[in-house]
Amino acid sequence: MDLLKILRSFEELLFEAMTWLYFYPRTMLRIVNRPMTAMAYSDREEGQPEDLRYDDALSPPVLLIITLVIANAIGWAVHVPQPVNAPPLAKALYDSQQNLLMFRCLLFGLMPLVVTLTRLRKQGVTISRRTLRRPFYAQCYLASPVALCVSLGLMAMQRGTPALVAGGAAVILASTVWLIVAQTRWLSRHLSIPPARAAVTAVAALARALLYMLLILIPLALA
Repeated sequence: MDLLKILRSFEELLFEAMTWLYFYPRTMLRIVNRPMTAMAYSDREEGQPEDLRYDDALSPPVLLIITLVIANAIGWAVHVPQPVNAPPLAKALYDSQQNLLMFRCLLFGLMPLVVTLTRLRKQGVTISRRTLRRPFYAQCYLASPVALCVSLGLMAMQRGTPALVAGGAAVILASTVWLIVAQTRWLSRHLSIPPARAAVTAVAALARALLYMLLILIPLALA
């Protein structure tokens, strides 16, 4: 019986992993091409029974985690150089792919959290796990392509050649502009405010998320 359970677990794992090969690029393309549609889809799916959710796509947190796994794998494959004279804590982080993955999940998870909190507070909604879940999941969809672009852009810039530095910076800039536009539309729709005001709110929220990232990264670089 134990062997049968193990085999069934492997069967489910294999099936799930194989479906990722199809649904990962499909979900990513849907987000990049129609971010508002993808976020509305996430909102609808969160209202479905658990066993029926995201039947034709990857769930937002899973998509973000797989994206960061891919970014980690690319960084390892192209031998991205570690920071010179890195302090012990940072060196321990870079020496472990598992630790680096968890750390990146923490960093790129800040943006969805901060923007979600901004929306709920401006709506006067009580902050709880229940109220956070739906908008946070929708925000994870937006975070996924940005996380991939920023990770690849930084890798290119670390190679040091002028062409790669320029290309990496262009990718990061383009993804940032795309994110600001998407966040502006999302906040304008849900807060019922003009686009100009929504843009200011979006930029302020993303700036706070970046500040929180720096508050984590700076002690790491000095420890």
